[in-house]
Amino acid sequence: MQKPSVVIDNGTGYTKMGYAGNCEPQYIVPTVVASRALKGGQEATVDGVDDLDFYIGNEALAHATTHQVNYPIRHGLIENWDNMERLWQRCLFKYLRCEPEEHHVLLTEPPLNTPENRELTAEIMFETFNVPGLYIAVQAVLALAASWTSKNVKERTLTGTVIDSGDGVTHVIPVAEGYVIGSCIKHIPLAGRDITAFVHRLLRERGEPVPAEDALEVAKRIKEMHSYVCPDLAKEFAKYDSDPAKYFRTYEGQHKRTKQPWVADVGYERFLGPEIFFNPEIFSSDFLTPLPDVVDESIVKCPIDTRRGLYKNIVLSGGSTMFKDFGRRLQRDVKKRVDARLDANVKRLGSLGKQAQPQKIDVSVISHQMQRFAVWFGGSMLSSTGEFFRVCHTRQQYEEEGPRVARHNAVFSAQM
Repeated sequence: MQKPSVVIDNGTGYTKMGYAGNCEPQYIVPTVVASRALKGGQEATVDGVDDLDFYIGNEALAHATTHQVNYPIRHGLIENWDNMERLWQRCLFKYLRCEPEEHHVLLTEPPLNTPENRELTAEIMFETFNVPGLYIAVQAVLALAASWTSKNVKERTLTGTVIDSGDGVTHVIPVAEGYVIGSCIKHIPLAGRDITAFVHRLLRERGEPVPAEDALEVAKRIKEMHSYVCPDLAKEFAKYDSDPAKYFRTYEGQHKRTKQPWVADVGYERFLGPEIFFNPEIFSSDFLTPLPDVVDESIVKCPIDTRRGLYKNIVLSGGSTMFKDFGRRLQRDVKKRVDARLDANVKRLGSLGKQAQPQKIDVSVISHQMQRFAVWFGGSMLSSTGEFFRVCHTRQQYEEEGPRVARHNAVFSAQM
């Protein structure tokens, strides 16, 4: 009997891991490695027992004073391969407690990963861990597959626009029939970390009695517990001003050192935090394009025959898309922009445009229960199908062709 595949989603901030067929990852640990350091600050290259003196995840952060801490992934791409191998070693043996020789492995990669990176990944997996099969999946395609659980999805398709917003960066990634349209990918330098910083700034400006050492952690909790996306900023301010008792919340805490209790009021921060996606100028003057405009620009750059499919299936992925009514607001704003452009084109064509009667474009944003772990859950779904073992690179193929076997990965079909 075939043993379940291992699914590991290596993100810049966190690594999610578990077995295929499960709904949630078994373990989520920070993507960080702490290893022995020499006096000069250089990493020690040692053999034997000393080579095992390293930690990953929260343990690595706890040993930051005695060991050198390294984040092997930056902006989604692996930079330190030795530490990445150590991370995978601990993931497989310590956390998942599996024999890698008996389990096929699915790993994830960012949209613009290089073929050389795939080769190095295959080399480590086949040479060091001796896995029977390996598949490297694009994160956006897995997020699309995860959206099939939504009740709004009428048909399973691997065409759509993925909005992946995590802690550090937000990507807009168009995918056509399982293939990422690389030239049309957009990046937005606003994500969860920026919302936390903005909530923190608002609390500080209002003079709430939050202890300085806990301020960022408290802002993060307030963001997760109380924040939502509002349909209209001016109306929301008016609502709060007319009845503060109804809309304001309180957050209670205790000072870590003095043990004194404190209470902070949570007001406009509730809707102003996530608003930076739709009105970025309230947070910073460095980036001023709202998310709906970026999504529209990304799709307009795509081949004309794919655009309707991309508008019809805008899929949310990542923790920073979890705010209440985020999908509804995004759908409304993108639709408004698309309709305005269509009307302007008809007006410009005059009588010819009225005769042509162009068909309205259907804009649909898909929210679902699995958004937070969409990439991992998509990997879990696809690797529990029979087709996964067909598209996997096997150890036999690797021994015959070498690492170049992993340069290209076959695309799943949507009909499974």
